[in-house]
Amino acid sequence: MTADAGGGFTAPRLELRQITKSYPAVMANDGVSLRVMPGEIHAVLGENGAGKSTLMKIIYGVVRADAGEMLWNGRPVSISNPAEARRLGIGMVFQHFSLFETLTVAENIALAVDGPFDLEALAARIDAVSERYGLPLDPGRLVHSMSVGERQRVEIVRCLLQEPELLIMDEPTSVLTPQAVRGLFETLQRLASEGCSVLYISHKLEELRTLCHKATVMRDGRVTGMADPARESAAELARLMVGRELPVCTHAPAREGGAVRLEIDGLSRRSDDPFGTDLEDIRLRVHGGEIVGIAGISGNGQQELLACLSGEQPLARAQAARIRIDGREAGHLDTAARRGLGLAVVPEDRLGRGVVAAMPLTDNALLTAHRRGMVRFGMVLSSKVEAFAGRCVRDFDVRCSGVDAEARTLSGGNLQKFIVGREILQKPAVLIAAQPTWGVDVGASAAIRQALIDLRDEGVAILVLSEELEELFEISDRIAVIARGRMSAARAARGTDMEEIGLLMSGLSSDAQLECAHD
Repeated sequence: MTADAGGGFTAPRLELRQITKSYPAVMANDGVSLRVMPGEIHAVLGENGAGKSTLMKIIYGVVRADAGEMLWNGRPVSISNPAEARRLGIGMVFQHFSLFETLTVAENIALAVDGPFDLEALAARIDAVSERYGLPLDPGRLVHSMSVGERQRVEIVRCLLQEPELLIMDEPTSVLTPQAVRGLFETLQRLASEGCSVLYISHKLEELRTLCHKATVMRDGRVTGMADPARESAAELARLMVGRELPVCTHAPAREGGAVRLEIDGLSRRSDDPFGTDLEDIRLRVHGGEIVGIAGISGNGQQELLACLSGEQPLARAQAARIRIDGREAGHLDTAARRGLGLAVVPEDRLGRGVVAAMPLTDNALLTAHRRGMVRFGMVLSSKVEAFAGRCVRDFDVRCSGVDAEARTLSGGNLQKFIVGREILQKPAVLIAAQPTWGVDVGASAAIRQALIDLRDEGVAILVLSEELEELFEISDRIAVIARGRMSAARAARGTDMEEIGLLMSGLSSDAQLECAHD
């Protein structure tokens, strides 16, 4: 109990006592205790696999604890499913979206509404809430047509419509723009001032320092400490999380004179989706030995560009020369043929396009890396597959029970490390990476970024699509901006700044026409 302003005592909104949850190969939560007060924004810090997401799922009723006690407003409760959690006043924004792709935004949100509902009235409420909080949504849009960032907005608005007393947010800003993040923070601070409690998981330490009142630190499933984020530096919070000094990326200037390994020459394509973004005269060259970053607000053509470049949506044969890989016309080729030319891809949707969730890591390694000596005369060489998957796990510090673990059993960050490792270890000629450190902790993010820089130094041409400007400035040699389906000329990262790039992203710059130019 905590004293309130009137001299009385206030029960914690939520109290966890010795929560324990184990799986066959891992102890996810080991005697975790936690208190969240009314109106408090409480961070939960930890590396990927520290047990944070499992703990949140226990609170929300998705997972049942093996032992321990949960108190809600001072009363013991047992939450057996999310519907019970919502009735108590608990909402959750998941790191991995729980949306049906073939339904509209309004229909997906309606699934979380208890009792009868009026879809038209619900759509009006979605419009009002999304406008109020600066998270624009079209209630009638089909989810399958939306980018990762747009789907994140659906999850957040769905929770805000419930007017929760406790809001759980698992990596809510990982694919939001800086402007949207600021708007979200204003929303959370307003909710907290009205008495709503927030449990907040993020690997962006400066966010925690700005937003959160308290922090609980977890490591290997246990609580290892408490902190006041505002009083600690980001470096100290990182040390509390990982128990060691973090690596620092070393990024020397790119070598001059590398051959053009990826060329996009006048790519235009109408989106198949009525809610999508048409691409218009995209032009870009990426040389061997350089990293080119593409910045942009979610929904401005990144998804369509990635589909064209990866081969997921091949161009007509007459447009084959619009995309070249190592000088070879590739616009008309499918994904397998482009990989045969030396292309590797890290997609932004890791569970939908990066891996098959129900398959083990070995099979998921085989999916894209089978050309690495894993198949002979049509037969899979299991020892080669296991060795490659094991190297992904070892070299990229993927926390799992082993290479036979199903992909869906990994935390989001560990799954991302596996996918990035799988593509990098194939030593491609060209690597395209979308949101490469989405949901990955600070230590692993630094390791992934350094791995991309090291791959660049080996002569690989790397194209990175990211909504994190800090990441692009840390690893990119040149940066371009995509807005409304058009691409700006790429400019040297060392010759621009976040303010200029941010203005281009929002269309407020004098260069807002985004006139394309060959590099």
